[in-house]
Amino acid sequence: MVCVAVLFSSCDHYDLKRRIALFEQDMDAYRAQNDNVGLSVVFVKDNKVAYMRQWGLKHIETEETNPDDTGKQVWNRAGEPLDGDAMMRCASISKTFCATGLMQLVEKGDLGLRMDVGKILGKTIRNPHFPDTPITLEMLMSHTSSINDSESYNDYEPGKGYMYCDRNYTLGGMILEKVSGERFDEYVKRHILLPLGITGGFNVDSVDHDKLASLYQWEDGHYICRDADAYAPRGEKLEWYRPGEDTYLFSPAAGMKISAKDLTKYMLMHMNHGLYVDENGDSVRILADSTSRNMQTPRSYEGDEHFGLGLLETEMFSPGTVLVGHCAGAYGMRGVMHFNPQEKYGFIVMSNGAHDTLNGDENMIHFGTIRRMFKYFIGEPTAE
Repeated sequence: MVCVAVLFSSCDHYDLKRRIALFEQDMDAYRAQNDNVGLSVVFVKDNKVAYMRQWGLKHIETEETNPDDTGKQVWNRAGEPLDGDAMMRCASISKTFCATGLMQLVEKGDLGLRMDVGKILGKTIRNPHFPDTPITLEMLMSHTSSINDSESYNDYEPGKGYMYCDRNYTLGGMILEKVSGERFDEYVKRHILLPLGITGGFNVDSVDHDKLASLYQWEDGHYICRDADAYAPRGEKLEWYRPGEDTYLFSPAAGMKISAKDLTKYMLMHMNHGLYVDENGDSVRILADSTSRNMQTPRSYEGDEHFGLGLLETEMFSPGTVLVGHCAGAYGMRGVMHFNPQEKYGFIVMSNGAHDTLNGDENMIHFGTIRRMFKYFIGEPTAE
């Protein structure tokens, strides 16, 4: 267990201690309720890490020890503790990295948001219900393309409806490769991760496996480790790799492996509209200010999530206060990266296993955790 706390610039030390104590008391009960395996949280205030903590385990020991009388496996949890450097596959937060790379190419003039994606890729990509309406890069990035994950199209005209869809970002990754001339994982590493001082990446074969936290999905009364799927090696598949065709191997929609510490750096860059300033005062610009603001401008206003270009606005976790960012959920991992670019605060949540289901809400560990972080660190906390 690791806990790091830095003083809020706007709170005295006593108030900070009170907020932390109330938050941790609530979180201890909430984690127990969800039988959480491991959880990493970061709260940023005034462009600095104000609070960071990890609970639980990086790995669960998988030997069968003392099976209970139902015959189900009993897990030995005397595993390695989770720490701030532990990386997880961060699921759909990955889409924001793909979007950032695409917007760098737009900024350079190599791409245009209203370009026909079929023409870029040399394929016919049209909704058969609206064959004369081009599907543009902007539509892919904002999930308004009318493409769905059933290998087909919705019955609304491209640009005039919304459906969240991973295939939008598979195509986006293919476009990034086609236009940049670089393999998807290498482009993201060279133009986004390395300038920010971030380790990890989309290529599971190139990350430090000792830092990967195992991912666990709760099924039929016990945890199932999903590492074989989440961290499947690419190996020989890369020997016959075709840029602009086989991009799916890196899963641009969901394949980034990153730690909570490093995801915080990335969030700070977006929170400050493309500019990251480290703790020594050194700065690097990943996107122009106007480009970053464009990414955060919604194109879709359906439901609780208003999507811009890879990033969305929502009040789901902070009623009356709009936050920008993205959520994540796959292979048992649950995550949140949301921030307030005006007030300069933000939240990172990464869990590698809990009893929650995608049909729940408060029971979803990442949703419940960010709501508690907002309550105790931004609102006026009260003990319940």
